[in-house]
Amino acid sequence: MDYKDYYAILGVKKDAPEDEIQKAYRKLARKFHPDVNKAPEAETKFKEIGEAYEVLKDPDKRQKYDQYGSAWKRAQQTGGGVPPGWEGFDFGQGGGFGGGSGDFSSFFDMLFGGARPGARGGRGAGFQGFGAQGFGGGGGAGGDTEATISLSLEEAVRGGKREITLADPNTGQRKTLSVRIPEGVRAGQRIRLAGQGQAGMNGQAGDLYLKIEIEPDPRYKVDGTNLQTTVAVTPWEAALGADAEVQTLDGPVRVRIPAGSSTGKRIRLRGRGLPQAGGSTGEKDRGDLLAEIRIVVPEKLSERERELFEQLAEASSFRARS
Repeated sequence: MDYKDYYAILGVKKDAPEDEIQKAYRKLARKFHPDVNKAPEAETKFKEIGEAYEVLKDPDKRQKYDQYGSAWKRAQQTGGGVPPGWEGFDFGQGGGFGGGSGDFSSFFDMLFGGARPGARGGRGAGFQGFGAQGFGGGGGAGGDTEATISLSLEEAVRGGKREITLADPNTGQRKTLSVRIPEGVRAGQRIRLAGQGQAGMNGQAGDLYLKIEIEPDPRYKVDGTNLQTTVAVTPWEAALGADAEVQTLDGPVRVRIPAGSSTGKRIRLRGRGLPQAGGSTGEKDRGDLLAEIRIVVPEKLSERERELFEQLAEASSFRARS
């Protein structure tokens, strides 16, 4: 098995922090993406970059890779330990692996093609030495993978169907999946897609988990299950009272601005926020929307408007800074 130096592929040092690895991956992925770079070697390079990032971005995978090199997957499937009878085998240290890829080639030759230390037979005896677990991880089944899906606030509340396109970091191949978004999902929750993960040696794929992210919405501030927004009113609406329209996740709603309202006063719209954890999207299972009044004055006044404001200033005994 040839050893691939994932750190060299991404152009980072072995002790590089996660953010540096992510930055290097994004830069190289943009440079060698097949849709952008038409060079013959671009697709191969893009696959190598994806493979390296898939390992180094995950602390557990990275630790296994640093210890076992290209055999990290098999070490992970055995719980991170060396198989029985192989405790004296030289896996190498510090990324050098005891002299390069030859040691790992010999290791797997002995595992699947010849005798291992203490074994009496050939292929069969060598494989049986790993016990019931084996390096195949339950018969060579594939591993689970995780990706991120971003939803708007409306999608998180109402759910629905979404088509997503994923690129395999190892092969570069793309596939489009139709995903059902449950009503009322929250940030951090995961959606499981059975059999859409990493393919195993026996052809059986693991599962794909989609981690939910909620996109920022310029209209709202999220406070737990409550949402905060603003409603602009004129000075005379604030003073005399009026009806105003407030945008909610379910569409516009008319609210009453009480007479004598000042900037900062809040109007509570019950059941117009986000769903409670594990609750339905019915109003009784959702948080509230708090609409904060913001008084807005004209930037420019007509002569008549200025005249009326001056008359109001003379007639009114109200002092805001008393």
